[in-house]
Amino acid sequence: MKIEQVTPAIGAELSDICLNNLTAKDYDDIYEALIEHKVIFFRDQDITPAAHLAFAKSFGEPEPPHPIYPSIEGYEQIVLLKSGAGSKPDTNDWHKDLTFKASPPFTSILHAIEVPDVGGDTLWSNTNAAYAALPKVWQDHLEGMEAMHDIGTFRNDLYRKGGIEAVNEGLKSTGSAVHKIIDTHPVSGLKYLNINQSFTRHIVGEIQGESDRILQYLYQHMAKPEFQVRLRWRKNTIAMWDNRITHHYAVCDYLPKVRHMQRVTVLQDKREP
Repeated sequence: MKIEQVTPAIGAELSDICLNNLTAKDYDDIYEALIEHKVIFFRDQDITPAAHLAFAKSFGEPEPPHPIYPSIEGYEQIVLLKSGAGSKPDTNDWHKDLTFKASPPFTSILHAIEVPDVGGDTLWSNTNAAYAALPKVWQDHLEGMEAMHDIGTFRNDLYRKGGIEAVNEGLKSTGSAVHKIIDTHPVSGLKYLNINQSFTRHIVGEIQGESDRILQYLYQHMAKPEFQVRLRWRKNTIAMWDNRITHHYAVCDYLPKVRHMQRVTVLQDKREP
């Protein structure tokens, strides 16, 4: 297996490897590359849904069906993300997956089934690099602070389906979570900023205006290109990212062309100490 770093901050492409035929050492090497580079890419991987799910299970237990997105037929743990004419996506916002849960997932594995010739790229950002680049006065100020997370942008999906009653029910059934603004990665020990525009709603203990000012400052800081990598998808490209220490943004610049992706999300890192 060959590992080629994509940017100094984040991302690597793994080649000379077939995900349909992996050894125990291959799985370990992939995991180590993920921890080091935070998002890794595989090209030309023609895998079935069953193989996609089996690959994910080698790293931990996949999440149950998503609270908003549909699953593909016959595989309730594989999320269908398909956009095109009449189906606008809602992933073109910086986000970490499912931070409205008390224990957000470890990793997601995204398989490109059909992609436009141009457009539909995804960006990932290294939230440890963003933390490290903060002035020390901000690092010290944020240490120990917490923020509330809820379903955020998914309010739009619920409102389209059932109006404000569906939104209220969704908020009630899904709930909210509180996470440290600065957290520590359980494997690498790196500190990172644990907020995202889609799901972080409010800083605990602050009035709304001050919470908004702090969060907007941090979002602008985290959006610097120096912390990012951008992937141009091809059919049968697979991306795998560490959801704990990254956030990502799927660019919506391809409509009405179709972008069809399938994703498995792994809840807990079974290799975590």
